[in-house]
Amino acid sequence: MRTSIATVSLSGSLTEKLTAASRAGFDGVEIFENDLLASPLTPEEIRARCADLGLTVDLYQPLRDMEALPEEEFARALRRARHKFELTRRLGADTVLVCSSVSPHAVDDDALAAEQLGRLAALAEDHGVRVAYEALAWGRHISTYDHAWRVVEAAGHPALGTCLDSFHILSRSGDPKDLEGIGDIPGEKIFFLQLADAPLLAMDVLQWSRHYRCFPGQGGLDVAGLLRHVLRTGYDGPLSLEVFNDVFRQSEAGPTAVDAQRSLLLLKEQAGLAAPPAPAAPTGVAFVELVTPDAAPVSAVLGALGFTRTARHRGKPVDLWQRGDARILVNTGPAERRDGTRLAAVGLGSPDPAAAADRAEALLAPVLPRRRAPGDAPLEAVAAPDGTELFFCAAGRPGLPDWRADFADFTDVEAEATAGDHDAGLRVDHLSLTQPWHQFDEAALFHRAVLGLRPQESVDVADPYGLLRSRAVTTDDGTVRIVLTVGAAPVDDTAHAQHIALATDDVVAAARAHLAAGGELLPIPANYYDDLAARFEFADGELETYRELGVLYDRDAYGTFRHCYTHTVGRVFFELVQRDGGYRGYGAPNAPVRLAAQHAARGFTGG
Repeated sequence: MRTSIATVSLSGSLTEKLTAASRAGFDGVEIFENDLLASPLTPEEIRARCADLGLTVDLYQPLRDMEALPEEEFARALRRARHKFELTRRLGADTVLVCSSVSPHAVDDDALAAEQLGRLAALAEDHGVRVAYEALAWGRHISTYDHAWRVVEAAGHPALGTCLDSFHILSRSGDPKDLEGIGDIPGEKIFFLQLADAPLLAMDVLQWSRHYRCFPGQGGLDVAGLLRHVLRTGYDGPLSLEVFNDVFRQSEAGPTAVDAQRSLLLLKEQAGLAAPPAPAAPTGVAFVELVTPDAAPVSAVLGALGFTRTARHRGKPVDLWQRGDARILVNTGPAERRDGTRLAAVGLGSPDPAAAADRAEALLAPVLPRRRAPGDAPLEAVAAPDGTELFFCAAGRPGLPDWRADFADFTDVEAEATAGDHDAGLRVDHLSLTQPWHQFDEAALFHRAVLGLRPQESVDVADPYGLLRSRAVTTDDGTVRIVLTVGAAPVDDTAHAQHIALATDDVVAAARAHLAAGGELLPIPANYYDDLAARFEFADGELETYRELGVLYDRDAYGTFRHCYTHTVGRVFFELVQRDGGYRGYGAPNAPVRLAAQHAARGFTGG
């Protein structure tokens, strides 16, 4: 099916929006009235510009307050409509959106609404235009799609149909039964379909709509379920995105348009309209790569955590450190990447790296060219929205290249790395990646669509200087967990570090071993432990041990979580975690305490 996007969904001038939509692969656009009014181009020039870009103008929007009016008010509305219908034809469009009235002059009279909409449609037909009537969720008297359809049906005019908008429908009710009435609408009378998602928020629906809509797959609404209902009617018009979002309006139009197109590709797959390569869900974290201008500080932390430097890359300044199933690459080059210690790449275990790469490319992930010396393993890699490189790895699978073979004298030293005073090895529990403020929703959709990870609900966490927004994306079995975080405003994102959480079977023993090896742990205020004593009961001496080591504690319906933190090196720190009994979270209740402690400790961090 054809794809379209409303110009209100993108930032910039109308010309910039049209260019971004075309480059992202959209077939058409909805021209939002404000974009037209602010453009120096005439309607004919806009039409020509769209044609040059391979875009159709699918809809002009919106006309408002047109029905159930006193006759004098309706006469003024018809005069306005006549001008807009002429304008629509000059743009090369054939459909105008009419939103249900919010006018204080409108009366609660369906018969009058139908009669006046019929007259409006007759005027539109004289200009070669159709009217798509949409129920606003906050409409004065008509606020549901089925009510709007009853009025359209009563009007009985061939140039009058309905527009279905997923936000207006789903924001009023999450009950799937409320969508069944869509099947009563003939497909040919659905003149247009607008799609938007939104996070589940308890707020006024108008403010929710105007500021927090997002692309399908980024929020919590069942847009795919609604689309399946619409398709069963026989609707064959465009799938169009109409998204009002404060962040999107401040972000570069090009990447936003690509993200929008990715959302429709995923939505088409969910609705059975497209069949891109199936997700090859990652099976684990093969490695995490840190780049640093100085390997000494991060090497010291890794050594204290019980990691062993086991091998060096044959042709690059990259060392492999390992402890148990956790592998960290430390990269000290090239010079242009030396902007402080940071997490630059993640190797994801994959059951089929080629299929994973094909999926990523089909879902518009940037495929990264890789400088590879003869003999290097041919690894596929793509870039996440924040620039993190994602490699698809098949280590140890017969017949497939093993990335570890690129390291001279590589041997699996798990036995040596886990010997001695440390417990039985580590593994990567989760990664926490700070996102640029304008790419948080894009990142959630990317990891869902490209990698097949399942997004969790967003969580807001108090930082000493504002709020952090956090959202985890995981495999169904939890073998891969990535926590995406972002500040609540476009501030200096580098203030918020990335971190690598390492799972252990005994966090107290791991913490003691780290300190004994010369490492440092983040000190936690005594007030935190006083609060823990009020909230939970502990065995004798247990809380005192946590206080001594700086171990934090949380509990959910499934189990318990104990964790502690190293100091930050550059932008990176490590977390030791112990999950017991199926605990599903990430210690979010403790995050404000950790963030405050890190702010206090920033004066003596390394890197």
